Amino acid sequence: MPGHGRTRTRWITSVAAAVTAAALLAGAHTAGAAPAAATGSDPVATHEVEHFEGPAATPRHKKVPARPPAKVARHQSSAPAAATAVTAVQETGPVSGRLDLVVMGDGYTADQQADFRNDAQATLDAVFAIEPYASYRGLFNIWLVDTASAESGVSGDPTADVVRNTALSSYFFCDDTERLLCVDTSKVTAYANQAPASDIVFVISNSAKYGGAGYSFATPPAGASYHGVATMSSDNAKSYLIGAHELGHSIGDLADEYQYAGYGAYPYPSSASANISVTAELDARKWYRWLGEQDPTGSVVGTYEGGDYYETGVYRPTSTSLMRTLTSTEFNHVGRETMIKGFYTYADALTSTVPTGTRVGSTQALSVRLAPLTGLAGLNLTWYVDGRQVTAATGDLSVTPAELGATRSGQRVTATVTDTTVSVRDPAVRAATANSLSWRVR
Repeated sequence: MPGHGRTRTRWITSVAAAVTAAALLAGAHTAGAAPAAATGSDPVATHEVEHFEGPAATPRHKKVPARPPAKVARHQSSAPAAATAVTAVQETGPVSGRLDLVVMGDGYTADQQADFRNDAQATLDAVFAIEPYASYRGLFNIWLVDTASAESGVSGDPTADVVRNTALSSYFFCDDTERLLCVDTSKVTAYANQAPASDIVFVISNSAKYGGAGYSFATPPAGASYHGVATMSSDNAKSYLIGAHELGHSIGDLADEYQYAGYGAYPYPSSASANISVTAELDARKWYRWLGEQDPTGSVVGTYEGGDYYETGVYRPTSTSLMRTLTSTEFNHVGRETMIKGFYTYADALTSTVPTGTRVGSTQALSVRLAPLTGLAGLNLTWYVDGRQVTAATGDLSVTPAELGATRSGQRVTATVTDTTVSVRDPAVRAATANSLSWRVR
């Protein structure tokens, strides 16, 4: 059974783009793709973002410029030409087997970097208090990248005419929408590339004004490896939920569960997202295993009409959730299960410093490490010789081939971990939680 790891992550990214294209050709709707009117050719690079006018407001989608408008840009410094300081908030394993979250600030001067670190820690604590992030935090490496700004604060705070020179060119009133907080993604990329790896980026802007944006990318922007960026203000108590919601798209490929007035009937024959169905009669591809269960959101899992931006002919699992509104701070059961699958798509619970591509001696210690998961997670470590389980070694973090009975040249020793969490009911998702490492005896 192959490990998941960074090589697979990159492969999945490219395949996901192909699958997305194929799904669109087949008529399926994919997560994070809000319908938009055609605007003809657009010579200016743009990104589609999701924004939140307030925690209780229905989120909206817009296309915004990749770079700030001229009135902001002409006051800005260039992207970093030299290396900047990078600090590991937590490093739980190799980048090849972890989700790497990069956090950077904007509108913090060199003298305010301690404030940034405090704000970043508060934001991370709030996001990782939400399940399943709380239980699976050990699958993340988290990096802080110093981004000292020439001026304190960000453009557009408090009013549209305010312009400040900041490292990432954050600005409110993006596309004339006050609470939409955009960034120069080329600068984000330049700073993110200073970290050992970047799968997701949080940009924390030095402001008490509510606002933010969620950028999701089917393929990373030029020069980048990340597939999602969430911007949020530092000193607003609800802004962290933008990051929590955005990770639902970037990691779990979850669809939005809200609808827009006037959008009417769902126009697609199917949805690729696990939390959206085009029929109230669920089959094995959706969430029938959870039907009738009391949900963390306070709802009961069922089929609730409306979601993925449309009002009728489309169903979501619960009346509310974090993917429907920021007034909810919980994923529903379906969202939790899908997020756990997403974690394991990009990260491995089992790693080792002993290379698997070389042969080992029969008395050489094979030491493995389990990701420090808690709460909902339940890791089960087993050992095999030529496919036969050695039950006496279950749970052992270090063994030799000889202790397992593997003394002949060419015998294969395998360590396998599987997550037994009760938050997973789909056998396919359960299989996705497993990864293995194998060695041959020389």
